[in-house]
Amino acid sequence: MPVERLSMRQIKEVLRLKFAAHLSQRQIARSLKLSTGVVAKYLAAAERAGLTSWPLPEEMDEPTLARTLWPDTTPPPAVVQRLATLDFADIHQQLKRTGVTRQLLWEEYAAAHPAGYGYTQFCVLYRDWRSRLKLSMRQTHRAGERVICRLLRPDR
Repeated sequence: MPVERLSMRQIKEVLRLKFAAHLSQRQIARSLKLSTGVVAKYLAAAERAGLTSWPLPEEMDEPTLARTLWPDTTPPPAVVQRLATLDFADIHQQLKRTGVTRQLLWEEYAAAHPAGYGYTQFCVLYRDWRSRLKLSMRQTHRAGERVICRLLRPDR
């Protein structure tokens, strides 16, 4: 699960302390009570975005700054739709057969969908689906079966 981002006020403060006050990452981390890794992550994002000076440009409001630091990386809807076509119920039934493995099922899936999920994601998605199954163990009991067993073998 991804960690929440800092508030835009804190991100701007990190940038201001770096580019206007010329503080080191450790000094910034200490003054804002953040880890040096967090400071380094936000400074690296700013550098990738080409933000290397303070003050920020006039047109750079908070939503624009967020889009500049973290460009949208979500796949187009067609890709999401294409990847979400796994039939986990069928996969679950096939795995009950002798000699069938997740690796084998994934290889068949990958041959049919070259732009589909990798093996690890395939297994993670299947495991998540399987964890939501309601587990039960059906047992059929014949009336009087236990009584007859106890009469024949009293030690049990």
